[in-house]
Amino acid sequence: MEDQAIVELYWQRSDRAIAETEQKYGRYCHKIAWNICMNCQDAEECVNDTWFRAWNLMPDKRPAALPGFLGGITRNLAIDRYKTKNRKKRGGGETELALEELSDCIPAALDTERSFEQREFQRAIGSFVESLSETEQQVFTARYYFLAPVAEIGEKLHFSQSKTKSMLLRLRRRLSCYLQEEGLW
Repeated sequence: MEDQAIVELYWQRSDRAIAETEQKYGRYCHKIAWNICMNCQDAEECVNDTWFRAWNLMPDKRPAALPGFLGGITRNLAIDRYKTKNRKKRGGGETELALEELSDCIPAALDTERSFEQREFQRAIGSFVESLSETEQQVFTARYYFLAPVAEIGEKLHFSQSKTKSMLLRLRRRLSCYLQEEGLW
C-alpha cells in the first residue's frame, strides 16, 4: 500500500492503518529500535509505542515522508527507553560509543534552554549532511542517527571495519571544521 493511502487510513481513524504500517514499516522501525536498545523485547515495545504515537499524532499532522516520521518516533522512543534502562550503568553500548565519538564535534554548552541555538545547530548539521556524498551520508546517518554498529555499516556497504572507522573519523573532523566555520563551535 502506498504511504499516502496509509496516512489517509490514519486520518479516517481506521484500525487498518496500524496493520498496514506494521506490514510496510515494521522491520524498518524494529531495526532502528534494535540498534539503540540492543534488546528484542525493548525494540518490540518501542515499535508498538511508535504505532500508538503515530495514531495520536496523525490527525494533527500529515507527514511529508512517512518512513522518516515513523523512524524519528521510533528513534526517540528507543533513546528514551535506553536512557531509562541504563541510567546507572554507563558504557558498553553503541549509543554511548556513538555519542562519545561525536563529543569532539558537538559543543558541550548546548542545552535545552537555548532553543534558537539548537535550531541553528540542527540546521548546520543538516546542511553538513546534505553536502556529503551519498555514501558519506549513508555512513554518517547510519552511525549517528540510527546508531548502527561500525561492523554493520561496513558489512552493508561492503567496506572493511577499518575503512568505515577511517571514514567516520574524517567525517567527524569535517563536521568539526564546518561547525567552526558556522560559528557554532
